[in-house]
Amino acid sequence: MAHKNYNQRAFLLHLSSFFGYVFPFGGVIAPLIFWETTKRESEFLDANGKEAVNFNISYLLYAVVLGLSALPFAFRSVFNEIHHFDLFSMLSFGSLIGVLGLVKFVLIIIAAMKANEGEVFHYPLTIKFIK
Repeated sequence: MAHKNYNQRAFLLHLSSFFGYVFPFGGVIAPLIFWETTKRESEFLDANGKEAVNFNISYLLYAVVLGLSALPFAFRSVFNEIHHFDLFSMLSFGSLIGVLGLVKFVLIIIAAMKANEGEVFHYPLTIKFIK
């Protein structure tokens, strides 16, 4: 029974990443708090918590880098004449950020389902900030 309880808590730990859609930085803060409060209870919860926190920090970093890389195009369009607006570049970066958000959404669901089955899901392209 305790094993199933750990699976459900790991499931909720991964789903806590969706707080990022409600609160600024909630996608990092909620899993971090959840992990900090449960990591001493089992190795399974500790491993899932590390994965969730590392994943959310990594994808936040990727989104910030993509957003910042779009700034030169935005400044160029503001300071140049209006008919030289580089719409294609702005849409490209916006599309990349949108795809990143969609990938994040899908990976959170997959990780939550795997955790509910008793597995630790290793998110792709995740930087290991917490080891």
